[in-house]
This record gives sequence, C-alpha cells and structure tokens, in this order.
Amino acid sequence: MAFKLIDLPYPDTALEPAISAQTLSFHHGKHHNAYVSKMNDAIDGTDHADKSLEEIVSAARGSNQGLFNNAAQSWNHAFYWHSMAAEETAPSDELKSKIEAKFGSIDELKEQLKSRGAGHFASGWVWLAEKNGELSIEETHDGDTLADSDFNPLLTIDVWEHAYYLDHQNARPSYLDHVVGSKINWAFASENLARGTTWAYPN
Repeated sequence: MAFKLIDLPYPDTALEPAISAQTLSFHHGKHHNAYVSKMNDAIDGTDHADKSLEEIVSAARGSNQGLFNNAAQSWNHAFYWHSMAAEETAPSDELKSKIEAKFGSIDELKEQLKSRGAGHFASGWVWLAEKNGELSIEETHDGDTLADSDFNPLLTIDVWEHAYYLDHQNARPSYLDHVVGSKINWAFASENLARGTTWAYPN
C-alpha cells in the first residue's frame, strides 16, 4: 500500500500572516511530499507495505533509521497541519478543564509552549500530550515522534527552520508568537483527547 501526501485541511493562504502560502508550498508540497515518497520507496515490496503508518514507525524505530526518519516525519507533518486552523478554535470543556488544572489557563499554556519551542535546541517538535489523564508539554528532536509512544499527542508545533525561515527568517519566537497565539486548532486537540488513542494517519 502506497501512502498519499495528505491534502492541507485549509487553503494555502489560510494561515497568513503566521505562515505564508509560499512557505506551505515548500513545506507541504516539497518537504512533506519528499518524506512520503521516500517512505513509499523504502516499503515497496517489503513486509511493511500493508502496515499502517504508525506500525511502520514503531517497527523501524531502532532498526532502520532511514525508514524511521521518513515515516515519522510523514506522520509528524500530517499531525502538524491538523494542529493549526485558519482561526483559533475553542477547546472542549474536558480539555479546558485539564489545561486549567495543569497550567492554570490557556494563556499560560500558550506561553509555556512558546517558551519550550523557542528554547528547543536545533530542529524538532514541541507537543501538547496526555498520559494517564494528565497533560504535559513534550519535546522530540529532529525527526522523532510521539506517534508510537506511551503519550497520546494532542497537538504539535514544528520548530525546524524550514517551518518558519521564509516568513520569519531566524526569529523562531516570532513564528511561535503567531502560530501559538492565534492558529492553534484546539478542536483537533479536543478530539484527540476524547478519543484517548493516538491519531491515525489518514490514507
């Protein structure tokens, strides 16, 4: 089974000025597409060909770094596109309650997400995740992922330079201010929390 590059869940201008259509054309159309294509090439004719993307990530972890990198990045990017919305959505009552219990308020959670993202060394991902009923902010480096972890990822922010360099140059905090400040898809995070299991790559 060959995996498809998922469509963006909004028009390519929907995230402006946080993320421009030009950035999305490269980030989604080039970077994400390359990960999916390389993964498809790597699994063609192997026992991975009929597995879900999450199963491929788990099977390749620690045994096939090239396949792992491309599979994990395919998953992370798809999850990232859904973690944002043209206009910030509202969290469910359940998610709002858990955010307030752990962080005090949504505004404080946003500040912590921005701080962790700005302070993350080099490339990687910052996540809001749930485990055993409690929320936490997690970080993964380079192409690593929470897709096959003990955590239930609720949303993620990409902090690789290609996510923001065209729009914000090397000012990662500016990118985070724009995205975390007004583009978070709390409805998506709420769905992930309510489901209680890791989001599945749509293919």
